[in-house]
Amino acid sequence: MSEFPGWHGTTIIAVRRGGEVVVAGDGQVSLGQTVIKGSARKVRRLSPGGYDVVAGFAGSTADAFTLLERLEAKLESTPGQLARASVELAKDWRTDKYLQKLEAMLIVSDGRDMFVITGAGDVLEPEHDVAAIGSGGNFALAAARGLMETEFSAEDVARRAMAIAADICVYTNGNLTVEKISA
Repeated sequence: MSEFPGWHGTTIIAVRRGGEVVVAGDGQVSLGQTVIKGSARKVRRLSPGGYDVVAGFAGSTADAFTLLERLEAKLESTPGQLARASVELAKDWRTDKYLQKLEAMLIVSDGRDMFVITGAGDVLEPEHDVAAIGSGGNFALAAARGLMETEFSAEDVARRAMAIAADICVYTNGNLTVEKISA
């Protein structure tokens, strides 16, 4: 009897440059060595209380949607305060027995702030204006950090970093969803 091979998929990157943040994610979802879907959309724009936020998620889709709904509720109760809403979500995620079982990570930005939110209770503000999560996240992060030395726009850095990650990581493809948000 073989073990369940496990789901893999999705690389999400966020790049801040020139007054805007770009969040890009690929569309691959794999089960073991099989690509189940190549066009999943794991980057979303939320507008709770009239304030735009872009979120990208890696991990279980159902779990991520649960977290996005919770984040949206936090943002509605604290309009325009992404940092506060993110910390409140991380607190709930860390302490609520139901939420503790969720397997996903988020990158969120309102154009000013950018955070990585984890189930360990972390709300991390990335250094070097780049954050990445997911199966190919480390590849995309390394590529983007190198590309930040160029004059490329935030979108160009994100797209090129994702292309590099897709060339290296078998759980990442080139089918991108890209959302931009300005401060």
